[in-house]
Amino acid sequence: MTTTTSTTPAAPPGDGTAPTPPPSTPRPRRPRSAIWAALRPILVRLHFYAGILVGPFLVVAATTGLLYTLAPAIEQVQHRDLLVVDEVGTTTVPLSEQVASARSTDPDGTVSTVQVSGDPDGTTRVVLAQEGLPEGAATTVFVDPYTGEVLGESLTYGLWLPEREWIETLHSSLHLGTVGLYYSELAASWLGIVVLGGVAMWIAKAVRARKARRLIVPETSKKGLRRTLSWHGVVGLVAAAGLIVLSITGLTWSESSGAQIGDLRAAVSPVAPELDTTLGEGSAGGGEHDHDAGPATGLTDADLAHGASWDGMTAAATAEGLDAPYKVSPPPADGQAWTVAEASTRWPAANDSIAVDGHSGAVVDRVDFSEKPFLTKLTGWGVHFHLGNLFGVANLVFLALTATALLSLIVLGYVMWWQRRPRRSTSARPGPAPSRGGLRAAPLWITGLLFAGAVVSAWYVPLFGITLAAFLVIDVLLGLLERRRHRAADRARAEDPETVG
Repeated sequence: MTTTTSTTPAAPPGDGTAPTPPPSTPRPRRPRSAIWAALRPILVRLHFYAGILVGPFLVVAATTGLLYTLAPAIEQVQHRDLLVVDEVGTTTVPLSEQVASARSTDPDGTVSTVQVSGDPDGTTRVVLAQEGLPEGAATTVFVDPYTGEVLGESLTYGLWLPEREWIETLHSSLHLGTVGLYYSELAASWLGIVVLGGVAMWIAKAVRARKARRLIVPETSKKGLRRTLSWHGVVGLVAAAGLIVLSITGLTWSESSGAQIGDLRAAVSPVAPELDTTLGEGSAGGGEHDHDAGPATGLTDADLAHGASWDGMTAAATAEGLDAPYKVSPPPADGQAWTVAEASTRWPAANDSIAVDGHSGAVVDRVDFSEKPFLTKLTGWGVHFHLGNLFGVANLVFLALTATALLSLIVLGYVMWWQRRPRRSTSARPGPAPSRGGLRAAPLWITGLLFAGAVVSAWYVPLFGITLAAFLVIDVLLGLLERRRHRAADRARAEDPETVG
């Protein structure tokens, strides 16, 4: 028989109580790297100034952007009688009859394009260019494609009706014209910088504390500044990807940065192929009529009804495999081809286009979306994503949540500024700015890299460069004022040693 000897130590003589375990030592924090130790003070101060000074612009952009996410629903409710047919039929009337019906009710102006809907219950839009309209506006006649009946007309801006255009203009320029465009560009210029800096600091904080859970779970048990900071960091990390995408896509068509980014894209990417609408000698875009109508006036209804005309464009689109929605655009003058271009804004938004001889109906050129460079495709997808078109309702919900997160981040940031006041302070002033001197204390090579990065960024995003220079000037002035106050206090102490503070 085998016996087992217990290895449990016997209790020491005395009162019979178990020995007290040695006190646990706290786990040491991970030492901060020298590079991060040099970078962090710079990022903290930049994040602080950008948040305080650019925050109001971001609040306006986020608020108007949140309102924009409701624009498609407002448009559908307000203009359902124009956008949706009463009854979906089995066959559509020829496109030429739909255009003729629209022209019978509104003979003014010239037909600039006809938009064939991709939705079974959608209406056909006959867009008319007329004089005396606001910039970018046209008159659109809405036609039931199954009956050819005109349902009404409205002022339109591209695919948008007035209410949606008003909200979008509010978001992009506050209805202040070119000057207003700089507000949204300023917000987009700094949004990505602020987000990336905040994410870097939040991750570094969690890594140093060895608490990965802190990254995405707020510390609700904390109070005051630590609790606010926890919510600020978690919300910022969760919303970071969406905010950065909105920043980049917003800059691609901004007033000053858009051209610079376009030049950069052209330098690193092949040129996108363009549809050739030039016809050979003896061909006429609108038919056999000989007249001289420049691009400003377009061709007459008689010209556009001659030759292949509208029905020929529909036949060519079907033969070439183009899917609705697509836009049919007549030639602006003789010697030019008609164009038919797919106009989907939904993913994958792979829009092909063809050029068609208006006399014979023959396709003279074609450009497929697959032939375009990747960066050109990416830019188009980004624009549609920013406008909430790419993934339909899900896209709009995502934009709404991202805008709400941005508003929350800004509010939490200002709350933290207030909570950083000295304890027992009765002053109405918020807390002090982060400590100065981070740039002077950093190694020369880090300062050089930061300076080079700022110069490159300022070249492609001019408003970022201008406002960054303004921040530096403000920081220097504040430093001079602070130094002046300290010198005055030192002189006061020297003159009256018994005076303190």
